[in-house]
Amino acid sequence: MNYGMIRYIVGKMLLIEGFLLLFPAFVSFLYGEMEGISFLLTAMLLLLVSFLGSRKPENTAIYAKEGFLIVALAWVLWSVFGALPFLLSGCIPRFEDAFFEVVSGFTTTGSTILRDIEGLPKCMNFWRCLTHWVGGMGVLVFVMAVLPLSNKNSMFLMRAEIPGPTCDKLVPKARTTARILYTMYLGLSVAEVIFLLAGDMNLYQAVIHTFSTAGTGGFSDRNASVAAFNSAYIDGVITVFMLLFGINFNLYFLLLMKNVKGFFKNEELRNYLGIVAAAIVLITINIMNLYGGVLHAFRYAAFQVVSVITTTGFVTANFDLWPEFSKTILLMLMVVGACAGSTGGGMKVSRIMILGRTITKETRQILHPKSVNVVKLNGKRLTNEETHGVYVYTICYFVILCVSVLLVSVDNFDFTTNFTAVLTTLNNVGPGLAKVGPVENFSAFSCFSKIVLSFDMLIGRLEILPIMMLLAPVTWRKKF
Repeated sequence: MNYGMIRYIVGKMLLIEGFLLLFPAFVSFLYGEMEGISFLLTAMLLLLVSFLGSRKPENTAIYAKEGFLIVALAWVLWSVFGALPFLLSGCIPRFEDAFFEVVSGFTTTGSTILRDIEGLPKCMNFWRCLTHWVGGMGVLVFVMAVLPLSNKNSMFLMRAEIPGPTCDKLVPKARTTARILYTMYLGLSVAEVIFLLAGDMNLYQAVIHTFSTAGTGGFSDRNASVAAFNSAYIDGVITVFMLLFGINFNLYFLLLMKNVKGFFKNEELRNYLGIVAAAIVLITINIMNLYGGVLHAFRYAAFQVVSVITTTGFVTANFDLWPEFSKTILLMLMVVGACAGSTGGGMKVSRIMILGRTITKETRQILHPKSVNVVKLNGKRLTNEETHGVYVYTICYFVILCVSVLLVSVDNFDFTTNFTAVLTTLNNVGPGLAKVGPVENFSAFSCFSKIVLSFDMLIGRLEILPIMMLLAPVTWRKKF
């Protein structure tokens, strides 16, 4: 284990976070808010901490185990230090609440403990939403895009952080891949800001809602989320961009290379769009009587379906009041999630496809023992290692889900609240049902449950292994 390199890279990452804190400090200056001092103090602290780990070790080689640990440590420390401005300013006086809020931000979950979001200073809301934008593509990918790291080291970090069963480089150099990803990410973000400005939003609102949409997070500056604007145009713009940010960014690279056929030929993309379309149709039919017509029902169904499957968490309707059939579909979409390599959470469409095709393969093998059956994705045969990784992830996912529900049940809330609270945090969605529904929040949970749910968010965003390695005692043994 190369502890020196772990310290060095994590130190560089904390320095970057200190730089990011200057943006909300600037916003506080623009609006004359004194809370900006808390960002400056935290930035100075991060500068000091990063200086302590600034010495580059002689041995710079890192491998998969170091990559997983760096990713896990970076996300936890970014969340701890990112919570300090809320504490220092007094906007969120309790550490577990501030930690929960920032973890929810960086993991692009969008769950909140805040009862009065509109009462927050603008700089604090800006920081909440900025964490979505940075965490959406990944804090390590962001750091790789701006800091010089060796290509070999970068690839291990990228593989540990980018969601999905596989991680492919767009070009031979991982750092160049990170820059291409963020260029496309920034381009889509700028486009959304322009479209939102054409609606009823001012520049501040357009920027922070773009941050939340791009990161598929769901934080807003309004208590009623996007519903507060009551605009079909804004609903439509955000729906389209949520859908776009839920697509694998590798596919956008194909479009840049003018490979339109390869883009639409992708099986995961077709299944993703098919699931969205089917869910919208079914829910529209189911809630039609609640909204007095097809068009209104379609508007609210489309927004909620796309918001949930991309794990964004914006709301324009209280779907907790919808029929059970519609709510069940939304819960299923929470589990499915968006495409691998996107900013969305969940299990990912590709994993669901692999599991489904594995079941088909095993069934055929039983019926025809002498036949040769393989699991393919996009015409490519998957290796035993790749399919085994999906099995392990799925087993771990459901074990963590069950254990977490058991742990938060100590607060003695109803099963729907406990189950959907864990489900929505583990899949980085945001709102659940009952006491954590679209018009509610997570403030009622105890300190213990908030910590459990915070780690569920981290586990869901980093897809289990990095956090499991961080918490495993064997990881820190010298002979490891």
